[in-house]
Amino acid sequence: MNHNTVYDKPWSGRFKESTDSFVEKFTASINFDHRLYQQDILGSIAHAHMLAKVEVLSTEERDAIVTGLKTIAQDIDHGNFSWSVALEDVHMNIESALIKRIGPVGKKLHTGRSRNDQVATDIRLYLRDAIDTINSQLLHLQRSLLTLAEREATTIMPGFTHLQTAQPVTFGHHLMAWFEMLTRDAERFTDCRRRVNVSPLGAAALAGTTFPIDRAYTAELLGFNEVAENSLDAVSDRDFAIEFAAAGALLMTHLSRFSEELILWSSAQFDFITLPDRFCTGSSIMPQKKNPDVPELVRGKTGRVNGHLISLLTLMKGQPLAYNKDNQEDKEPVFDTIDTLLGCLRAFIDMIPAIKTNPTKMREAATKGYATATDFADYLVRKGVSFRDAHEIVGKAVALAIDQEKDLSALSLKTFQDLTPVIDEDVFKILTLEGSVMARNHLGGTAPTQVQEAIKRAHKKLNAIEEYQLNQPSVLLSL
Repeated sequence: MNHNTVYDKPWSGRFKESTDSFVEKFTASINFDHRLYQQDILGSIAHAHMLAKVEVLSTEERDAIVTGLKTIAQDIDHGNFSWSVALEDVHMNIESALIKRIGPVGKKLHTGRSRNDQVATDIRLYLRDAIDTINSQLLHLQRSLLTLAEREATTIMPGFTHLQTAQPVTFGHHLMAWFEMLTRDAERFTDCRRRVNVSPLGAAALAGTTFPIDRAYTAELLGFNEVAENSLDAVSDRDFAIEFAAAGALLMTHLSRFSEELILWSSAQFDFITLPDRFCTGSSIMPQKKNPDVPELVRGKTGRVNGHLISLLTLMKGQPLAYNKDNQEDKEPVFDTIDTLLGCLRAFIDMIPAIKTNPTKMREAATKGYATATDFADYLVRKGVSFRDAHEIVGKAVALAIDQEKDLSALSLKTFQDLTPVIDEDVFKILTLEGSVMARNHLGGTAPTQVQEAIKRAHKKLNAIEEYQLNQPSVLLSL
């Protein structure tokens, strides 16, 4: 291995030789953790204010540090900052730049803290911001779903179990099932945010500090709800990252299920919907093809998010307390999960409102699978037939319809009465698709009036969520 020329790293005092050039690159995280720079600078500003409050720094020293940090943030924003692998990570790059800009006073910033509590603070701040953005996008997608569901509240389609025609539903009702999945996703992210929003700052390397720090003050400045109770746990905990990845994996699972249905429904075999051309691609050899690449890719990206969850679980499973270098590997899975979720949500937000339905094809498909058979059985039960006997009678009726290549509604009254004399002319009212859908007129049912009521409740729920998001504790600092 080749050795570097001696480099004066901030921690190099006890070392007699410089870091091997390969090791320097191998252990550096600056190539990916530089995206934490805003959170790192914000955390440092809060720390400087706290040190001045407890009189570890003078007001002049605090102001010089804060001004220096803000100019560094501006330079990074404008692309005028050079990141150095030799300085390992975002923290040392910024601290080194600060010392160069304001002189020896910059060296006082790290008093009473460690990179261990610093990075734990940064990743929590970053993840908190990401969750807020994800929840905002989820809200947008849910509103798009409600608009489409309202438009399609009476559009009849087959409901499926085992991908076989089961009972008629409406497309609006089906869309509201998607809405419910996303509601649970948003609730999980919101709940996760509560555990993310805990300040580890002040835990230092693992045991706290001998300086008279005020952890509650830095937590307040940074908008944290509470302070981590135990210094060992504060620097080594990554439960919040795992929990976020788990919520992300569930969201991607739901988006993947949506994608699967969009892919099926847009195929020539179903032809229930048409996806906009801008969300599809063609074939290099088959000119007739219109491939649903966007939903297919969303479905595929689910695998990478699931993988990130497993990576984080595996990362943490063998670590002793407290911080270990292993934890450097937490960021890339978290960052890629965030990027993937936001990309997939954006695709759906843009795609959902542009979906066009083919009500004729949907209705036609609902007539082919004897979807009203359950309604027929319910009819017989109301006539005094036990459900098990009704089930057998309807099964025989379906067999007759299959033999005659007819829908149940096309069988004659005599054919029905040969099966049981309790059947009367009124049977034909319940064998219609509209009659079947309308008959389920209860909370959570398929009746269009129930779908409309569900949409109204959903709008109220989203309004309440928006209000809750607006009332989160504010960050008292800014760059």
